[in-house]
Amino acid sequence: MKKRSIYDPTTQIYSSPRPPLQLPADQNTSLTDFLFRSAASHPDSVALIDAESGETMTFHQLRFHVSRMAHNLQTKLGVSKNNVVLIVAPNSIHFTVCFLAIVSIGAIATTCNPLYTVGEMSNQISDCNPKLIITVPQLVDKISDFNLPLILLNNGTSDSSSKSDKNDVFCRYSDLIGEYSEAAAAAGAEEFEFPADVKQSDTAALFYSSGTSGKSKGVVLSHGNFMATSRMVTTDQDELEEPKGVSLCFLPMYHIFGFAVSTYAQLRRGNAVVAMERFELEKMLRSIERYKVTQMFVVPPVMAGLAKAWPAISQSFDLSSLTLIFSGASPIGKDLMVDCAKNLPHVNILQGYGMTEACGVISGEDAREGNRHSGSSGILCPGVEAMIIDIETFNPLQPNQIGEIFFRGPNVMQGYFNNDEATKQTIDDEGWVHTGDIGYFDEQGQLFVVDRLKELIKCGGFQVAPAELEGLLLSHSEIVDAVVLPYPDVKAGEVPIAYVVLSDPKSLLSEANVQDFIAAQVASYKKLRRVKFVDQLPKSPTGKTLRRELIAQLRSEAEEACMQTHVEPKSS
Repeated sequence: MKKRSIYDPTTQIYSSPRPPLQLPADQNTSLTDFLFRSAASHPDSVALIDAESGETMTFHQLRFHVSRMAHNLQTKLGVSKNNVVLIVAPNSIHFTVCFLAIVSIGAIATTCNPLYTVGEMSNQISDCNPKLIITVPQLVDKISDFNLPLILLNNGTSDSSSKSDKNDVFCRYSDLIGEYSEAAAAAGAEEFEFPADVKQSDTAALFYSSGTSGKSKGVVLSHGNFMATSRMVTTDQDELEEPKGVSLCFLPMYHIFGFAVSTYAQLRRGNAVVAMERFELEKMLRSIERYKVTQMFVVPPVMAGLAKAWPAISQSFDLSSLTLIFSGASPIGKDLMVDCAKNLPHVNILQGYGMTEACGVISGEDAREGNRHSGSSGILCPGVEAMIIDIETFNPLQPNQIGEIFFRGPNVMQGYFNNDEATKQTIDDEGWVHTGDIGYFDEQGQLFVVDRLKELIKCGGFQVAPAELEGLLLSHSEIVDAVVLPYPDVKAGEVPIAYVVLSDPKSLLSEANVQDFIAAQVASYKKLRRVKFVDQLPKSPTGKTLRRELIAQLRSEAEEACMQTHVEPKSS
C-alpha cells in the first residue's frame, strides 16, 4: 500500500494513509440502495444465517423481504418519510430486514436495549415519538402500556401477550412479508420500487448513546454516514482482494457497533452474517465451527473470555476458519492482545476506535503495518481527519503529545436529536467532533487512546489517567478485570482507587499486595489509595464498565463518611 502524508506540520492535521473513500456520486442513494446495488452481482449468495436454527436468507431473498416489508409499512401501517419506527428486539435475521425496510422508505429507525426498564424506554420514546414499535412476544407486556401500534417479529398466539388489545395495530412480521418462493419472485411479487426521493443526507437512524458517563442522547445518523462507515470498515478486505467471508454478529444490533459495523458493512461487501441472539462463549465457539466463520467483531470482555478459557477451547472446538478478530468499544491492554495472538496464531487480532457519533468507526489497525499488538487503535479510516488538541491551551499538538482527540469526516453524525446545545458543544463550526477522549498519534500515524477527558482524576494538581492504571492492574496474573475511579479527598481533591475482579475467588491477593504492585510502577501521585475486591463490574451491553454507577456509589459513601465525621456529640 502506497503511503500518503499522515501528519501535515503546516495544518497540524492527521490524515489517513489508506486509499481514498469511494462513495456514490448520486446523492439520491439510500443505504438500502447501496447494499442491493452491490448485491446484484451475487443474488444467490447467503446474506444472513440464524445461528440457533440454521435458517438462511440469500441476498435475493433479503431484497424480497425488505421490499415487501417496506411496501406494507407504507400501505398498511401508514409509515411515511421522517416517521420514527422503534425496534426493541434481540438480534435476529429479521431485525436486519426491518431496519432496512424502515430506512428504505425514508422513515427513521431507532433502536432500544430490550433489557431497558419501562422508565428507561419511556425516556427514549418521549424524546423520539415513534409511530410504531417492532418487538418480540416476550417484550409485549413491558411495551403495551405505551399504547403504540406493535409488529411482532415471530409467531405466537395466546402466549404473546395478554395486553395486545390495548394497541391500535397488532400484527405479525410474517403477515407483512408473506412467504418467499422462487415462483412469487419470478412473478414480480417484489416489484415494489424503493422511493427515489431518499437522499444520502436524509436521516436514516437515531442510535442512542450508551450513557455510560451521563444521560443518553439520540445520535442522528444519515444514509451517507452508514454508507461511509461500510466502506471504511471493509477497505482493507477490498485492498487485499479477500474472498467473501462469514462474519459472526453477537454484538447487539441495537448498538451502532453491532449494526453499522458488524452487520450492514459486512452485508454491503457481500459477506454472510451469522446472527446470534446474544453472546455466550460456548455458543459463539460452536457457531464459528458450524458456519466456518472467518471474522468477528468483539468487545474486550470477549477477548478476556477467550484468553481465560484457553487451552480448553482449542481441545473442544475447531476455529481454523477464523482469520480476523476486530475489537472495539474500549481499549484492550497489550498483554491481553498478545495472549490471544499466541493462542490463535493464524488469526489477525486487531483493535480499533470509534463512537456512535462517528457511526461506529474512526480508526483501525492494519495487519500489514508494523507491530499489530502495539496497543494502538490503528491508523485513521479512509476519509477521516484528526487533530490532537491541548486541553489547557487548545492549540493543536504534534506527534507523541497527548491531548483531546478531534476528528471529522463523512461518517460524522448530523447532531443530537432535539438537543442543539449538546450538538454545538460537540461539533464546532469547522466540523470537528470534540470526542472527549484523550490520546496521541505516533510518527507512523498510529492512534493511541489514553482515557476519557471527563474521567481524568485530578489529584493534587496532577492528572491521573485511569486507563493507565487499569492496564497495569490487568497485567497482574491474578486480576481479570479492573476499573480505577476518583474518590473525594480533602487535601488532594481526588485520589485514585480501584475496583478489582480476581481471576480466582480463592486468591489470597490482598489490598496491600495490589497497592504495592502499582506503586512499584508509577509516580507517587498515581498510587492507589484504596482497592476494593468485587465479584464483577457493572457493564453496558457492549462491554464498557458503567463508571457512573460506581462513581455515584463512591460519592454517596464519601458524603456519608463526611456526615459521620461532623456529627456533633450528644450532650450529657
